[in-house]
Amino acid sequence: MALVRHRRQLNLRLSLPEPSDLLPPFPAPSASSSSSSAAPAPPTISPSDLETIHVLGHGNGGTIYKVRHRRTSAVYALKVIRSSSDASARRGARREVEVLRRTADSPNVVHCHGSFEEPCGDVAILLEYMDLGNLGSVLRNYGPLSESDLADIARQVLNGLDQLHSRKIIHRDIKPSNLLVNSKMEVKIADFGVSKIMCRTLEACDSYVGTCAYMSPERFDPDSNGGSYNGYAGDVWGLGLTLLELYLGYFPFLDPGQRPDWASLVCAICFGEIPSLPERASGEFRSFVECCLQKESGKRWTVSQLLTHPFVCKDPTSGA
Repeated sequence: MALVRHRRQLNLRLSLPEPSDLLPPFPAPSASSSSSSAAPAPPTISPSDLETIHVLGHGNGGTIYKVRHRRTSAVYALKVIRSSSDASARRGARREVEVLRRTADSPNVVHCHGSFEEPCGDVAILLEYMDLGNLGSVLRNYGPLSESDLADIARQVLNGLDQLHSRKIIHRDIKPSNLLVNSKMEVKIADFGVSKIMCRTLEACDSYVGTCAYMSPERFDPDSNGGSYNGYAGDVWGLGLTLLELYLGYFPFLDPGQRPDWASLVCAICFGEIPSLPERASGEFRSFVECCLQKESGKRWTVSQLLTHPFVCKDPTSGA
């Protein structure tokens, strides 16, 4: 479906730069942080080492390219935010680099091989390449997913969120297109351009960032929560809505084929009933989704609680 973003965010289509025009050598990643899904990185990666293969996508003011190392043939994803992007996109890129630095040891957060910011303001981030793309593209290409697949996805995303939340990092835009997957069925959280690093326990958290279709109800009315909202609970809502979409095959708060707009989304998310699951859904899956999609944020299960839920704790080989 076409995702509705808040009107202050721009989705710029950027021209394709030559890597040699943008990047100096990247610092060498540590051996312990090399991704299991990509070839080991060489000691350093210089601009001339990289060749652009094609554009992978656009988002949050940047363009992502598939690139290849000329000598090793190792493949990476290169995220470029140009200086012509708005200031919030450039700030988001710097924030993303910091988040990825803090979560370099998390197996369910996309791995960063290095970053650079030019004096002109261009920012580039070299990331591991996830060959199946994101869960949104998986849904479009393969159709709705089984409960066993969703349990595995939920378990991996929860592990990633647990690593983030334990470091006081809120993603704020959990949705299918920000969850990457590879041919090993490793699922990793990506795109931290609107994430928030919490410095204080009761720090205010801006609600109008991310994709409004996946915002939790309280984010549309932050005044009712003292001008802020519980971002950790907001991430849990995004996970529950994502799993429901992957199961149904369409965005749950709209009818199949319905074009989204701001008014219909606000009404559906804030005042509508939680979408019902078909009869074939198991009790465990129903319970898990309900724990994520409580309208009152205080009633939602935390990530730690969800990691103990029977839906994600059952034997992944059972095929249930």
